[in-house]
Amino acid sequence: MLVHGKNLEQKENHQSKYNDPDSRRYLAEIRAEYDAWKKANDELRGPTSVICDDDFQIIESRVQLLNQYKDFLDQQHYAEKFDSRSNLHSSVLEEFMYYLFRDLVFGISEHALIGKSNSFKDIFFRAESCLDMLIAPRAFVETKNHDFAIGVSIIARMQCEGSDIPEDHNWDLPAVAIECKTYLDKTMLQDVATAAEQLKQKNPNALYIVVAEWLKLTESVNLKKYKIDQIYVLRKQKNTDRGLRYDSSYCKNPIYSDAVIHCFNYVRDFLTHDWQGSISHGLNRGFLI
Repeated sequence: MLVHGKNLEQKENHQSKYNDPDSRRYLAEIRAEYDAWKKANDELRGPTSVICDDDFQIIESRVQLLNQYKDFLDQQHYAEKFDSRSNLHSSVLEEFMYYLFRDLVFGISEHALIGKSNSFKDIFFRAESCLDMLIAPRAFVETKNHDFAIGVSIIARMQCEGSDIPEDHNWDLPAVAIECKTYLDKTMLQDVATAAEQLKQKNPNALYIVVAEWLKLTESVNLKKYKIDQIYVLRKQKNTDRGLRYDSSYCKNPIYSDAVIHCFNYVRDFLTHDWQGSISHGLNRGFLI
């Protein structure tokens, strides 16, 4: 769940990397700031599944804490020492999603899945012979990793009738899947659109959202053709090369709280209302979709 903290811990304990003096000093500095960020988020409670007058203020406080931590972590010397392949910077947004939705999700059920997910994608069966098929299902479950999900972990047992050989399979089933990006470009958009379509084929009630800090798309992209339910660009700003972000003339927008509030309310409304999508329900209304 605390994926950014886990990433930081792995770097602190790595046996062969990050052992030079600069890395050790930088990691110690980041650890102090991270612990303060985590503690402040842990002390904040809410929002929950019940709409309250202070929801707006709580989310604004979380966003303020996020901006402070991101501004610290995004300093040039940290960015150059821990590049994008290390996932140190990109994992911040994933952990923020946990803080944002934690009290909402656990207020619905303490058994709910929240955080990184190895989600169900497809299933196929591959027995080696007819006799083999009669003994065991030989099921293979394909899964897809999601940066952040809200849902349930499934424990499934399959067994052929007349056989005493069971097969156990575990996978996650998201109600909400959120992909977190530093920036969203056309290639990434195509990738997440494919993931959204695959998820909705097997779980049509699922909600699929992309959350990015910056955007790298042109007006020629038709967003309506994709199965993505919503795309949030938290800084309301086009992407630029990372090197240019450290130019004295560059003005970096903050992460805006109104975009985060919209995202939270969208997910909360989805999780706290019925998903009526059956044909019989649509027939009663006179329209099916």
